[in-house]
Amino acid sequence: MNTKTTLSISEARKRIFDIADDVQRPGVRYTFTDKGKPKVVLMSAEDFESLEETIEVLRIFPNLDKAIAKVDKDIKSGAYKKYITLEELLAKDGYVLHGQTNTNSKKASC
Repeated sequence: MNTKTTLSISEARKRIFDIADDVQRPGVRYTFTDKGKPKVVLMSAEDFESLEETIEVLRIFPNLDKAIAKVDKDIKSGAYKKYITLEELLAKDGYVLHGQTNTNSKKASC
């Protein structure tokens, strides 16, 4: 749910406790206006933290949407079967999964 309600700051002041309860529902946020112009947005702390995490992921991985689209395409076409496996990746770096043997390897605790 992504519900947005717009109120004047004066009206919000009168209803602040009800609004604070209302924004605890996922996706609910309020825009408070001053003289008809948006001035403040109120959302739950949980939604705000989620938004910050999303922004951080997008900052770290700016092409994430393209990578996801490629993986989706590869899954549909079967090309993903050529992907390196976790075991192969770990072995390449000198690790083996628990229960497997390789005398030149480090133990991975996966």
